[in-house]
Amino acid sequence: MIKKTPNPIDIFVGSRVRLRRLMVGMSQEALADRLGVTFQQVQKYEKGTNRISASRLQAIADVFRVPPSFFFQDDENAIPTAGVAHETGDVSTFVSSKEGLDLNRAFLKIGDTGVRKSIIALATALSKASAEQAAERAENAPELRA
Repeated sequence: MIKKTPNPIDIFVGSRVRLRRLMVGMSQEALADRLGVTFQQVQKYEKGTNRISASRLQAIADVFRVPPSFFFQDDENAIPTAGVAHETGDVSTFVSSKEGLDLNRAFLKIGDTGVRKSIIALATALSKASAEQAAERAENAPELRA
């Protein structure tokens, strides 16, 4: 039997459900109770393994007090296509992780715009330096011959 792979849009929508759930500090069990399903079903929704019906998505939106369109938007103006959902997956995964949420919450508490810009500049510089070091290591790695 051929294993069916989830549709990228279902994965994206599920990641947005997870993101919102973590943003409001709700457990999978609590969401499941509010929806009348098992927490395993919520896990499957969040992974994109099970597709979320329109009525269930509306119920989830009601629980989180957001419009259903929230689950399709990567930003305020974009609705993902299959390709875009895949490209933004890394960002969505990080932002919905504990570290990503902690970082975003802390960043939002910084009121000074100049400090925020400095933090972004620092993070950009560190990521460039890290990429350069990785490229240098790869360049200086001994050549393997067969």
